[in-house]
Amino acid sequence: MTNNNLKITCSDSFTLSGVSYTPATIKAAVLIAPATGIKQEFYKKFASFLCEEGYGVLTFDNRGIGKSKNGSINNGNASLINWGRLDMPAALEKLKELFPNTTYHIIGHSAGGQLTGLMDNYKDITSLFNFAASSGSLSNMNYPFKLKAGFFLSFFIPINNFLFGKTNSQWVGMGEPLPKKVAKQWSKWCRGKGYVAVDFGKGITQHHYNELTMPSMWVHATDDGIANLANVKDMMRIYPNSPSQIITLNPKEQGFSSIGHMSFFSSKKQKLWKLAVDWLDKSH
Repeated sequence: MTNNNLKITCSDSFTLSGVSYTPATIKAAVLIAPATGIKQEFYKKFASFLCEEGYGVLTFDNRGIGKSKNGSINNGNASLINWGRLDMPAALEKLKELFPNTTYHIIGHSAGGQLTGLMDNYKDITSLFNFAASSGSLSNMNYPFKLKAGFFLSFFIPINNFLFGKTNSQWVGMGEPLPKKVAKQWSKWCRGKGYVAVDFGKGITQHHYNELTMPSMWVHATDDGIANLANVKDMMRIYPNSPSQIITLNPKEQGFSSIGHMSFFSSKKQKLWKLAVDWLDKSH
């Protein structure tokens, strides 16, 4: 297995930071699409595991996050829409360049699984495996988590954007600081239904969600206050033509005290990674 740091050039010439993982013999290639504000280093051990299982892997930082800041956090017009419209397609093209003549799969974490329908090269995706990808709709959340989420979306984000020109989500344990437009769209979409669908016909005049026909797996945990079953189903309806399956993980049944929104990718949860490998083995 070899790892290489690399640059990914988007169609608007913005440059992203990425890391490739190359196995001795390749079964297929996987793009790990990150959650909102989560750096690619978070997925390093998971990516290495997939590589050891024979999969070529690419991780990357979205614009405005981690090593893809390129100066100011708001450079490159960083937004959720541009993450899906510009960053993810460029990362997929780099994956194809690195690992030609194979099949290409996305493992999406939260936002990484929500934005796939904005990619203009979606036809190159053979399958989609999502963890904690949901609409994140506030209306479907349960108390008391709903109160905390409501405060974050309706007060913390706009106040931070006004005072700092960004959202300091790291102050509440939610990844990296977020570019202003990213946080603003996140707040808007989670206060509606269908996440990205909130902006259909408005900020999003063209998308490909209805054209996604690749099989998809949607995995979530019962202790995830954001991606609960109702919100997973709310997101899945935006993928109406993708043959979909759901796996609901109960932490205690899996032998863990918690899984939540993030720790599927922790090395402490490595026994869960077989779900992704089994899916890839079946899909490629």
